[in-house]
Order: sequence, then C-alpha cells, then structure tokens
Amino acid sequence: MTDIENEYCAEFALGEHSARHLRRILRLCLTGAGMPEVVDAAELALTELVANVVRHVPDRRCRICFLLRRGGVRVEIADSCSRLPVPATGDALAEGGRGLLLVEAVTDRWGVEPYPDRRGKTVWFECLAKASGGG
Repeated sequence: MTDIENEYCAEFALGEHSARHLRRILRLCLTGAGMPEVVDAAELALTELVANVVRHVPDRRCRICFLLRRGGVRVEIADSCSRLPVPATGDALAEGGRGLLLVEAVTDRWGVEPYPDRRGKTVWFECLAKASGGG
C-alpha cells in the first residue's frame, strides 16, 4: 500500500481501558475514509497489539499511527521494549498467547520491525479495503 492520504499519530501511556478508546478513534477514521469493511478486523488487531503493550512493555508507553491509504489502512505501534513479539505455539487451551495468531488471521499483512539500535520495535498490520466497482 502506498499513497498515504491521512495519518493520525500520537504517543500514549496505555492503561487497561485504552484499547476501547483507541478502537473508537480507529472506527471513526476508517468510516470517515469510506472503509467500513475493514473496521472489525482492524479493531480486533489493534486491541491485540495494545494488549501486548500493556502486558509486555514496562512503562506502557508507545506511539500509535493510523495510516489511511488508498486501498486500506496500516496501523503501527512503536515502543521502546527490545523484546520482539512471537506468535504462540503449544497449548491450545492456554488462557493467553494467541493474540498474534488472531492478528495474522484477521489482517492482510502484519510484521515487526526492530529498531536498528535494538532499543525498541514497531509492530504493524495492514487491512486492505475491497476495491469498489464492477467485477
């Protein structure tokens, strides 16, 4: 995806209820941009990545960007924790650990980009909007 049309970025110290507020903002951005078909997937993926920050980043601080582009949205969450997220393997009955599997299942692409100095990372996902028109 290229051609950023709108970019919304902010830095946060996340708490237990932050995901709810960020989902609302993302929903407004996506519906306003005419991409209601990606709202549910993007909200679920955002919730999982926010939960990872709350659980695994010691100071819970991060920078969140919603990059609205022609054809979809890219969401980036950057933090200063060097620990990279890894999709769970193993116990299917475990209470946690499946967040990244959900992100992979509901998004078109996702990934992790460690900072060159290894003092943090950006975790991102993309949800592509369906092309309008015939076909």
